[in-house]
Amino acid sequence: MSAPQEKSQRQVLLYLGEDGYFVVEVPSLPGCISQGKTRAEAIALYVEVLQARGEIVPQDTVEVVLV
Repeated sequence: MSAPQEKSQRQVLLYLGEDGYFVVEVPSLPGCISQGKTRAEAIALYVEVLQARGEIVPQDTVEVVLV
């Protein structure tokens, strides 16, 4: 049995793809560009892969501002 997953929020850059799915980039997860029916689904697999590899899931320390 795996440990319960901690719920976290992350800042994301997202847009709607031509197929109707969200395309998401997550600045606090280097290299994370994903796609899913929802925002959460779009990053869940990436986080699962990091955990399966035994890698640390980075904290969201990115600040986004409009200038």
